[in-house]
Amino acid sequence: MKTFFNFISHKLRILKAVAFVTYKEWSAYRTHSMVSIFIGPVYFFVQYCIWKALYGDSQTLNGMQFSSMMTYFGANALIGYLTMDFADWNLQMLVRTGKFLTFALRPIHHRFFAFSQKIGHRFLGLVFEFIPCYILFTLLFKVNLVPPEPLWAVLSIVLGFLMTFYVNYCIGLTAFFFVRAEGVRQVFQLMLTICSGGLLPLSFFPTVIQKLLFFLPFQYILYVPSMVCTGSYNLAGISMGLPQIVGIQAIAVILTALFSELLYRLSIKRFTGVGA
Repeated sequence: MKTFFNFISHKLRILKAVAFVTYKEWSAYRTHSMVSIFIGPVYFFVQYCIWKALYGDSQTLNGMQFSSMMTYFGANALIGYLTMDFADWNLQMLVRTGKFLTFALRPIHHRFFAFSQKIGHRFLGLVFEFIPCYILFTLLFKVNLVPPEPLWAVLSIVLGFLMTFYVNYCIGLTAFFFVRAEGVRQVFQLMLTICSGGLLPLSFFPTVIQKLLFFLPFQYILYVPSMVCTGSYNLAGISMGLPQIVGIQAIAVILTALFSELLYRLSIKRFTGVGA
């Protein structure tokens, strides 16, 4: 038992150190993050105008009230600030340049290092993106962004954070097979934007597509956390309570994490250190 706690303590010290260094590094470019303070509200305003016109005099549209729709898109934007990930781009760059060799020789799993980096980077996003935009959405647009079930919402956002990382890391691992995998990454980012509910709630897609999306990992990145923030969940005609859908989200995250480990072990065998 003591050995286990020493192991966990060691891992936490590494995570803290890497996250802190990443935060300090990116804080030098914090104006890059602060641009989101303007982009986020502008994007939300465009969504507000579009959906206001679509609702017209109707109280509901496809089972969602206008207030719930605005809560969905407000939560969607804010969750994006917390879960945004660059593990795929960073890993592909390291493989292409051969710099991944330095990580292969270190006594630390690169995925854990990348995860620690993400925590530091997103803590910066919390300070310079999430909090300012939360205030703007609440005061300027009068959107209620307090989840009906805060604990389930926080848990779902954390799981969305993990799912984003593991899925992106798997995409980054394709660089071991293709070396230059920018095309794969671009296609994935397009699919992620559409299939995670970033442009349109997934419940507005045709039923056949909804059934397909239910079994793909994309919905667990943004759609599920955003719907949990509205207090309800529905997809492909399936309605669930928050504990049930968050539980399924947790299972999906565990399976994706296991898949990323399997893919990592297959990928590392193909690493040749080209460019090192």
